[in-house]
Amino acid sequence: MHEIIDAFVANMTLIIAFMYVVLKFKELILKKFKKIPMYIVITPVIISLLSMWVMHHPLMFEGMRVDLRGIPIFFVSFLGGWKMGFISILFPTWMRIDLGGPTVIQGTIQAILLPFIVGSIFHNRKAFNPPYTILNVKVLLTGFFTYAIIKSVLMLWTTPANEVTTILMFIFEIAALLIIGLINNDTNRNLLNRNELEFHSRHDNMTQLYNLRYFKNKVNDLKIHDKSMVIAMFDVDSFKNYNDTHGHPAGDAVLRTIGQLLTDSMRKEDLFARYGGEEFIICFSNLENTQAVAKAAERFRILVETYPFYGEEKQPNGKLTISLGLSTFSHTKALDTLIKEADQALYMAKEAGRNNVKLYSKDAD
Repeated sequence: MHEIIDAFVANMTLIIAFMYVVLKFKELILKKFKKIPMYIVITPVIISLLSMWVMHHPLMFEGMRVDLRGIPIFFVSFLGGWKMGFISILFPTWMRIDLGGPTVIQGTIQAILLPFIVGSIFHNRKAFNPPYTILNVKVLLTGFFTYAIIKSVLMLWTTPANEVTTILMFIFEIAALLIIGLINNDTNRNLLNRNELEFHSRHDNMTQLYNLRYFKNKVNDLKIHDKSMVIAMFDVDSFKNYNDTHGHPAGDAVLRTIGQLLTDSMRKEDLFARYGGEEFIICFSNLENTQAVAKAAERFRILVETYPFYGEEKQPNGKLTISLGLSTFSHTKALDTLIKEADQALYMAKEAGRNNVKLYSKDAD
């Protein structure tokens, strides 16, 4: 009895410790890398190594190798479905066949193939959110009980295992699976919470664009690398009139739409953010001169002018439009100086009748 318990405790401890370290290591990796396809491949490979490691510490019972190798396989199959499960069983299957013994076929089917099949059947594709999947513990345990009952019947029927060994195995398996499932959920909830906090610290809540603080940090990073740039400021023409006519919810919808138009139309090199109220700011870089920037700004002005906003026919010109001001072309001026230039150019655009693009001129100071 003591030998059986010691073997299962060793297996369970190994599985829990291994999974805890791997999941905590994932937290560090995901800070720098978020390649989901790589995660889908690497995770089952790591699980297969764990399963093989568990097989190195079996309980030898009348020539039969008894261990908890099926728990990591069931876990990853339940987590990621049959594709991840299939990857996870390749090496353990090869190793179990290579180890041989009188119950090699039973051991391969019952402790490798069966947890793979049952775990894959209970996998929920809709809930799969790599690498942040939160497991449904009730469904996890339901799947496990299904697997455990089938395996227990087969063990008692086809192997030398007795009732005591089978019951103890069931107890330690469920304990190991439940603990690693809870560790997985706790780790992933922490990651999701951290990502949410990081997102809100960098983005404007309404438009989901960068906020001004993060925008300035990103632009200053460009200046460190001596990048030439032009700052553009723009706002929505007669926005107070729009809000007064249609209400603030409609005005908020306009700001969100403009944010989406920016996201869809700007280049990867461009940075943009909500400046405040109905004002937005853009940093154009990797363009040859101010004229090239002016053309890009004009294209965006036309894009907004031609977009069918709700209730725009009640605006002063029958269209919802924007005015844009551009700073000088520079890589030496401070960002705050370029912002002041763009803001002055935006004032010039307003004075010139709105719905246009103006370049900063020293004569306007």
